[in-house]
Order: sequence, then structure tokens, then C-alpha cells
Amino acid sequence: MLVENWMNRNVITVDANDSMMDASKILKERNIRMLPVLEKGRLVGVVTDRDLKRASPSDATSLAVHELLYILANIKVKEIMSKKPITVPFDYTVQEAAEVMLKNRISGIPVVDHQGAVVGTMTQTDLFKVLISLTGVGKRGIQFAFLLEDRPGSIKEVTDVIRKYGGRMTSILSSYEEAPEGFRHVYIRFHDIDRTRLSAFKEEVKKAAKALYMVDHKENKREIYVG
Repeated sequence: MLVENWMNRNVITVDANDSMMDASKILKERNIRMLPVLEKGRLVGVVTDRDLKRASPSDATSLAVHELLYILANIKVKEIMSKKPITVPFDYTVQEAAEVMLKNRISGIPVVDHQGAVVGTMTQTDLFKVLISLTGVGKRGIQFAFLLEDRPGSIKEVTDVIRKYGGRMTSILSSYEEAPEGFRHVYIRFHDIDRTRLSAFKEEVKKAAKALYMVDHKENKREIYVG
């Protein structure tokens, strides 16, 4: 899944010579936490709500309100922005963008084209949307987590049982994180299963593989299997 398909294309920016007050107003009005900073149309930095808080006078200041407003109106964005901004190209995968954001501990990142022009932004909210889409949460249905042997055909053995009971796969995700050597965690979400035979299905699928838990989103029921 590419960044260009999930990024926010309605890019809201601020000029390097705009005031700190201007940037603060935009962040509040747009309910966002990061602004790409441009100078003559070129990306030169980013300013975040944290940058603004660090540059703002403390609550313990003895300055009068009009003095505070004067200061905020005269501090330029380029004086408080983070220079050498971290970016990702539009043709990165979403997973690569998430890795960059996690590594640098940032909640949002400008997306650029091959000439360095800003074409979008990617935020934590956008990543959550991708996660929801990948896991098929919107489809409801049933989700099972399994610990499967890391060998060809192990997933098929489980999906064959699901299909036997009329189930249709919505998503299949796997991970080696925290799994014993030679195994992997597999998360399968499916729907349209014959619910009149749900108990029989659960017994059969647990014979085919080690089930860790089941979440029935339609009935809002959860079962955790131990051992």
C-alpha cells in the first residue's frame, strides 16, 4: 500500500516568515499538530504544536497580555521550526512511512515528490485508517488468532476449515514477533460463516491449529484460549 493512496492531499502549510501566532492559529483552527514550512515554495522545515509550546512564555510570566501578544506576533516561524525536516516520498509504502515516523518519534510527516515539492502529509490518524482497512474491522465478522508452524500449507489447513463452514476471508495477517522459533502468529478475519454450526466450527478449527483467541464482532463476544 503506497503512501500516495493514503496521504492527506489537502496540504496546509505556513510560510517561514509568518508569525508564531499565525502558525498557532492555523493549528488550532484546522485541529492539526504539524505544519510544513515553506520559503519561496520550497520546504525548509516543519513546525509542530510542541515547537510552539516550547517557544511560548510560561504561565508564570509577569508579562502583560498585550506584551505577550506582541512577542508572539513578532517571533517568526523560521526561528522556532525544526530545520532539515524528515520527509517520505510519495512512492514509499505505508509501512516504510510508519517505520520512519516511529524511528524519529514524530506524529506526522510531509510527503514529497521526486523534486522535493510537498504533495501531502501522513499522520498517525492516516496510519490508523490503514490499519483498520488492512484488518477488515469495518467488515465485522469473526477474528481468530493462531500460533502456526512456519511451514508451507499451515495457513491453508486453517482456511480450508473456515471455507468448509461457509466463511469468506476478509484479511489474513501474520507476524513473527513474540512467536517461538519455527512458528508465527496468524490473524484471520472472516465473515458469512454458518452461525448455526459455529460451535462445531470452533472445535474443528482448534484441532487444525493452536488457537489463541477469538473475537466475534457481530455478537461482541470474546474467547481467550489458554494452553
